[in-house]
Amino acid sequence: MNSLGELERSVMDLLWASTESLSAYDLQAALASPASSGRELAATTILTVLSRLEKKNFVVRERDVRPHRYRAASVRAEHMADLMHEVLGGASDRTAVLERFVGQVTNEEAETLRRILDGR
Repeated sequence: MNSLGELERSVMDLLWASTESLSAYDLQAALASPASSGRELAATTILTVLSRLEKKNFVVRERDVRPHRYRAASVRAEHMADLMHEVLGGASDRTAVLERFVGQVTNEEAETLRRILDGR
């Protein structure tokens, strides 16, 4: 699994939160807003980040419109689940990791886990 750098994560957060595809200029404006990072970045910087994210299969580029628009290739929850599987896969004792994880969840999260596992 490819990891995300700080700027890549910021771009992905915006794409995951958006219900529509965004251009590099949309992302540039959003990243510059005080509600986001407030970072003034060149459009070419955003395009470079988007190109890297496309190569890592995090984004899909819509080439039939100009400027090109981008959307997340998968939902945030899928990405987070992949990260959790990657960490679990690297553990020599998966049971111990799962026990520690479950021991740290809230009662509400434990109930959600029970409900999900009962549905399998």
